[in-house]
Amino acid sequence: MDIVKDILAILIFPAGLAVMAGGLAYEWIDRKLVAQLQNRIGPRWFQPAADIVKLLAKEEVLPEGVDSRLFYGLPVVALAGVLTAALYVPLFGLAPAHSFSGDLIVAIYLLSMLTLCSGLAGANTNDRFSLIGATRTLTQLFSYEAPFLLTLLGPAIVAGSWQISEINAYAGGHWLLFTQPVGFVVALIGLMGKLELPPFDAPEAETEIVAGAMTEYSGRGWALFRLGKNVELIIGLTLIAAFYLGGLSDPLGFLLKTLALLLAVAGLQALFARLRIDQTVGLWWRAGALLVLAQLLATIVLKGMTA
Repeated sequence: MDIVKDILAILIFPAGLAVMAGGLAYEWIDRKLVAQLQNRIGPRWFQPAADIVKLLAKEEVLPEGVDSRLFYGLPVVALAGVLTAALYVPLFGLAPAHSFSGDLIVAIYLLSMLTLCSGLAGANTNDRFSLIGATRTLTQLFSYEAPFLLTLLGPAIVAGSWQISEINAYAGGHWLLFTQPVGFVVALIGLMGKLELPPFDAPEAETEIVAGAMTEYSGRGWALFRLGKNVELIIGLTLIAAFYLGGLSDPLGFLLKTLALLLAVAGLQALFARLRIDQTVGLWWRAGALLVLAQLLATIVLKGMTA
C-alpha cells in the first residue's frame, strides 16, 4: 500500500504528470498568443499533447557514429533535471514539495541541465547542422546563465535568504518589480534566451540549420527534450512571478501572474525577428550582465545602509 501511495505521489498533482501537463498547457497558450499576435489562428488546445504522443509512438533512429549511451541517456537526464528543480518551486501557487537552505542555487543549476544536455546531444553526432546548433546552444548558455542567475540573487539578498520558499514569503508583501525593475526585465529576457525562444532562437533556427542540436533526434528522445523545455518554461515563469510579482500563495494568483508574464513573452516573440548569434551573445553579455550587476551593487549598498 505504501508503494502505491508513493507512486501516486510521484504522478498525481502537483507532481510529475501534473507538471508536464502544465508545461504542455503553457506551450499551447504561448503558441496561441504568438499566432494571434501575428494574425494567425494557431494550434488547437490538444496539439502539444498530440505532438508528444505522436513522438513517443515513433521509431527512434540511432544515427551512425554516435555514442548510444549519450544519445539515449541525455534526454532522460534533461527531463529529470527540470522535474527535480520543480520540487523546490511554488508551482501552481502551492508550497514546494521539498525545501532547504540554499535550494535556489540547486534549482538554478538543475534548470541548466536541459541546455547542457541539448548541447552535448548535438555535439555527440556527426551531422553538421547538429554541431553548429550545439555550438550555438552552449555559447548562448554561457551568455544568458549568468545574467539570469544574478536577477534571482537580487530578491534573495533583500530577503536575506537563499531558500526559495522564504524569498517567496518575503516577496508576498513586496513587489520587487518596482524596486528592482532592471532585474525583472533581464530575468524575463534571460528566460527566453535559456529556452531559445524567438528572437533568441539562433541555436535551432529552422531556416538555417534545420533543428539545430536536435536535428538527429526523433521519437522518444525528441519528445523528452520538448517536455523538458515546457517544464522549464513553467518553472521559470513561476520563479519570476514568485520573486518579482508579489509572491505566489494560491492557484488563482499563480495563474494570473504567470499568464501575464507569458503574454509579455509572447509579445516579444511576435515583435522581434530572429537575432544573429553574435548579436544575442555580444549585446546581452555586455548590457544585460552589467545592468544587473549595477542594480545588485545598489541593492547591497542600500540594504547595508538600512540595516
